[in-house]
Amino acid sequence: MVALVAFTTSCETEPAPAEDGTFHIEMDYVWAMSESPFEMNTTLYHPMTMDSLNFTTFKHFISNVKLHAVDGTVWKDTESYYLVDASDPSTMNIEFTGVPAGEYDRVEFTLGVDSLRNVSGVQSGALDPSTGMFWSWNTGYIMLKAEGSSQAGMFAYHLGGFSGPNAAVNEKSLGFPVDQNLNVRSDAAPVVHLKANVAKLFHTAGSTADKPMVHMPGETAGIMANDFAGSVVVDHIHN
Repeated sequence: MVALVAFTTSCETEPAPAEDGTFHIEMDYVWAMSESPFEMNTTLYHPMTMDSLNFTTFKHFISNVKLHAVDGTVWKDTESYYLVDASDPSTMNIEFTGVPAGEYDRVEFTLGVDSLRNVSGVQSGALDPSTGMFWSWNTGYIMLKAEGSSQAGMFAYHLGGFSGPNAAVNEKSLGFPVDQNLNVRSDAAPVVHLKANVAKLFHTAGSTADKPMVHMPGETAGIMANDFAGSVVVDHIHN
């Protein structure tokens, strides 16, 4: 009888193991100081350069996603390479599965592709050359591609380079808004909304009339990639 009571009490007090859950990262793009919606194939006015820009292509890599929990543990996504394409809404919402249930207060990721994968040759998935984001003439990936037209003519910015002072790869570590930690659990799929201002591409580089094309690593590529990366923030969380 005593043994049975002890066994029953032990069973009642032992917590059930937490189940893994999912979460999403959703990219929300805005335009200029007004933060109006960024739209493809639509004329957008840039208040600093005075350009009228119409984007036909805008895509970039997100990789090496990590979540930092309030208890100090870190969850890392495996094979974490994603190509976000503004012309394909399905790519702008990235789902992550197998995440330990818990409370997380920070997200970490890379805008671009890390140096190891840049020197690993032709790969598959998001890193497949068929996406048009791999330089066959120069080992490495285009971290961000923006193409279209302006009042000055066509523009094409292929921003790449993974080493040195002009690298177009940026690591981001973003804390979540106050009282908006990410709560991962098995019965919901919370969303981290990242906001990025596409107009920031030209914040330092200036008008498309002065330099309408960038097709190789260099100072301008690094500046444009860095300026865009600086605009990426956590806007809000849906738990």
